[in-house]
Amino acid sequence: MTTVIIDYNSGNLRSAEKSFQLMSDELGMGQIKVSSDPEIVSKADRVVLPGVGAFADCKQGLNSISGLYDAIEGHVKTGKPFMGICVGMQMMGTCGHEHGYHKGFDWIKGDVKIMLPNDKNLKIPHMGWNNLNISGNHPIFNNINENDHVYFVHSYHLEVKDNKNLIASVDYGGKITAAVAHENIIGTQFHPEKSQTVGLKVISNFLKWNP
Repeated sequence: MTTVIIDYNSGNLRSAEKSFQLMSDELGMGQIKVSSDPEIVSKADRVVLPGVGAFADCKQGLNSISGLYDAIEGHVKTGKPFMGICVGMQMMGTCGHEHGYHKGFDWIKGDVKIMLPNDKNLKIPHMGWNNLNISGNHPIFNNINENDHVYFVHSYHLEVKDNKNLIASVDYGGKITAAVAHENIIGTQFHPEKSQTVGLKVISNFLKWNP
């Protein structure tokens, strides 16, 4: 089995690669590849789309690599597992409103908007550890408990139109999207590769997940 972490010049992927390879080796789940090659993405058993920075920059980065956007959409249409992380999750939504209006994949209906905490003492970006409020029983959160802490760095979040797609949230001056899911796709606003033991459990659950 091959899991591909997509490299489209959206940050250093070393920590993600290391965390996914650690759990893949532990589970005997095959190879982790970091690649921007559409052919490699198309042949992958699982795909991970990370993202750091602004929605517009990440979208432009994907579009700058010929065939990559279509390869990602093709992978999802086959029903194989897909995971978006941070801005990678945000791009699963309908559109982003950071530095203008930018279309996402529209797999999960909802807009990516700036966070507006009702507590003016809370700083934006939301940076650091926060405790999860888990909705339902999605397999990505197997062996993870309510109020377990994960690591965030973001100023925008995906406001889902249908709460059935919201599988975890956090409180940061209001309800903030922490994870979403629909059929064979899942996304986390938090960084599992930076979330220590809990994050490694999330990665392990993704690698074992058969939607």
